[in-house]
Amino acid sequence: MRTIAEINDKITRKSAVVLTVEELKARVAAVGVTKAAKEVDVITTGTFEPMESSGAIINLGHTDPPIKIRRCWLDGVQAYSGFGAVDLYLGASCSVDSIDGEEVKERGGGHVIEDLIAGKPIHVRAVGQVTDCYPRATFETTITRDTINQFYLFNPRNLYQNFIVGVNGGDRPLFTYLGPLQPRLGNAVYSNPGAISPLLNDPELQLVGIGTRIFLGGGIGYVAWEGTQHFPLQKRLPNRTPIGPSATLALIGDAKQMDARWVRGCYFKSYGPSLMMGVGVPLPVLNESVIEHCAVQDKDLVAPIVDFSIPRRVRPTFGLVSYAQLKSGRIAIENRNVRVAPLASLFLSRKVASELKQWIEAGKFTLTEPVASIPMERSFLPQDRWLDF
Repeated sequence: MRTIAEINDKITRKSAVVLTVEELKARVAAVGVTKAAKEVDVITTGTFEPMESSGAIINLGHTDPPIKIRRCWLDGVQAYSGFGAVDLYLGASCSVDSIDGEEVKERGGGHVIEDLIAGKPIHVRAVGQVTDCYPRATFETTITRDTINQFYLFNPRNLYQNFIVGVNGGDRPLFTYLGPLQPRLGNAVYSNPGAISPLLNDPELQLVGIGTRIFLGGGIGYVAWEGTQHFPLQKRLPNRTPIGPSATLALIGDAKQMDARWVRGCYFKSYGPSLMMGVGVPLPVLNESVIEHCAVQDKDLVAPIVDFSIPRRVRPTFGLVSYAQLKSGRIAIENRNVRVAPLASLFLSRKVASELKQWIEAGKFTLTEPVASIPMERSFLPQDRWLDF
């Protein structure tokens, strides 16, 4: 029906028809797949959720005399410095070591990234390896995003295609990457926003590939590679959506263009820091099958209920539950009525899709042809050689 070039021509002429994925689902319900496919050019999806496998590449610029940094802290958070002399990688989930000898638990790399994006000053303390090329031994300064060279996010694993529902069947509270789980099935937490989530609307990644332009943290980003723990061979329903954690993407984007509204440091009690991010993916309507996939509803999507009280890699489950049930606020587990809440912000996920729609309608954001597909045959390799707990 269409090519990306044809859609981009309409975008530049500000004549493209763009709907958020929720608007598209409503349109399909009203007029059907075929008519919707003729009307719509682009569908925007979005999510705003914790993405702890994220971080920032930072180049400080050379000092005089030069320093070869081998240990470095940004506002007390240690950054990796084992490559170029003044190149750093700041992980979102790295904790503050200490401030004046006192451990600071509720701040980490995600908060420093957020502050840098917001233009706030960040204290730098560095220790160097003294060589003939780099004679300086130590360095302290204050930086902002405007006083450093490169500052871009490179996130090894974002945009899980699907995820799990966490519960706790044990007898004590558990503090997890999904937040606190109360004992004896006291609550349940899910992460993925369901039918508005980007990759559940492109289940076989036919529209998203390496080089796809996206909304990343309020700026423009790109799909860089498959994400870590990419597992597209997960079991799937007849609608081709996975029943649990599946495909993931690695993302990259210029943090100097980003907006701190969409990149926020966060902290999980007794677990550690992370990063909440807004990510939006535009889906070009190239044919009717795009509309068919994007018409999927929460009742047609499922996730496994996983018991975190068993401290093993493979935990027992209480079966599958639909996202429609999850979003009702209550699910049934072993004849119990369990309250449930999302970790992702459904409100801000919708706002991401809406803002991306506005960018496209204004002609500020065009689509890209992927330069390569995301592999869909990757298996998941656990470390089972060492069985000692």
